[in-house]
Amino acid sequence: MNIFVCVKQVPDTETKVVPNADGSYIETSSIKWIMNPYDEFAVEQALLVQAANAGSTVTVVRVGSVKDTEALRTAMAMGADDSILVEANDNLDSYMIAKALKGAIEKSGKTPDLILTGKQAIDDDCLQVPQILATMLNLPSVSVVVGYEGSATDITVKREIEGGALEVYGVKLPAVIACNKGINTPRYASLPGFIVTGK
Repeated sequence: MNIFVCVKQVPDTETKVVPNADGSYIETSSIKWIMNPYDEFAVEQALLVQAANAGSTVTVVRVGSVKDTEALRTAMAMGADDSILVEANDNLDSYMIAKALKGAIEKSGKTPDLILTGKQAIDDDCLQVPQILATMLNLPSVSVVVGYEGSATDITVKREIEGGALEVYGVKLPAVIACNKGINTPRYASLPGFIVTGK
């Protein structure tokens, strides 16, 4: 299986965020960047699917500036096989991010069997990129997923809805799945992994 994980780099939740001088974006010079927490669940799910399907590869894709690559380095240290950085401004809207992700996946030379994302980014809370990307790729999509099981061709996912209830969907792959907290427990990124990916 060719598994792709779309990740976003966001300010650490304890970082003090202030506007830049012209008020067009945030001041980024003193910010500590991390992988979007919901994307950690997507990376972990990709690694679990890979472990259950011999010969699978996990490729992590990020759209943003090159000044800091913490999100990609963390994913690689967790166990991802490859990473792709699409160099762009950090303040793109959801449509442009999805378009850039689509282009990166198509140019990777791998036909995606599964695309995983976090349900949303904690900085802008848009909840749009997974659905837009799925529409652009003409793939089925399920968001806010808290349960995942299945094979390399068919999966069953559980999705949270209002009131704490769950919806269950059978999905044919390829598909785009947006992961929520509770789907798994992300592993810690290993120190050796950081050392290797930091070369």
